[in-house]
Amino acid sequence: MFDFSGKTVLVTGGAQGIGKEVVRGVVAGGGHGVILDLNEEKAQQTAGELGNCSAYRIDLGDPGNIREVMARVLGDFDRVDALVNCGGVVSTLPFQQITDAEWERTLRINLTGTFTMCSAIYPYFMEKKGGRIVNVSSVAGKIGGGLLGTAAYASSKAGVNGLTKAIAKEGGKYGISCNAVCPSFTKTAMTKGLSEDPEKEAKVLSIIPLGRAADPSEPAQMILFFASEAASFVNGEIGDCDGGIVLD
Repeated sequence: MFDFSGKTVLVTGGAQGIGKEVVRGVVAGGGHGVILDLNEEKAQQTAGELGNCSAYRIDLGDPGNIREVMARVLGDFDRVDALVNCGGVVSTLPFQQITDAEWERTLRINLTGTFTMCSAIYPYFMEKKGGRIVNVSSVAGKIGGGLLGTAAYASSKAGVNGLTKAIAKEGGKYGISCNAVCPSFTKTAMTKGLSEDPEKEAKVLSIIPLGRAADPSEPAQMILFFASEAASFVNGEIGDCDGGIVLD
């Protein structure tokens, strides 16, 4: 649906789920997808399946590794046009059960990992006089959790929303746009536990006006829009792909 002819798009968490569908859309649009994922075997498998892809192992919980891998990636391609931060973890513990370690891990991967990815590519985009960043957040970051993730997860994604707006505000003068997408319940490996509990799943679906979960390809379409030139004058937008939960 979107034109990525001659473009190179980096996608963290691109080996499966929503990230994989984003890579699929990039390739279908004539672009080259670069899968950045902790699961190197799965990343290579996805790259082989989709074609016109490269795959790198990256650890979003390790800032040093992120910067090392990003330096290598940016040196391997003549031009990188967009970054999609899709990788992350969920935290479902009730507030009173969240340990310091659980809190730190969730924010380190979801928020600090996103910051470090953006920080690693920002000078490159400044030098190239432009680039597109799309951060995959969550409806949890707007409503305080309550679907799948709880306090730690919601806080990490609320931070991603604020980070997105800050980068959009500061990066605009360099031609750098930064937008975010907030999915709700989407059928992925991350939500498998919820899908396997009919009572919990029914409770979650009852608060989604459309009455169903999303297929990974659905939030991927909004991500692809933000990553493409079709969104050339969109910057700092926190877009909802949630079946009508937030309604803002």
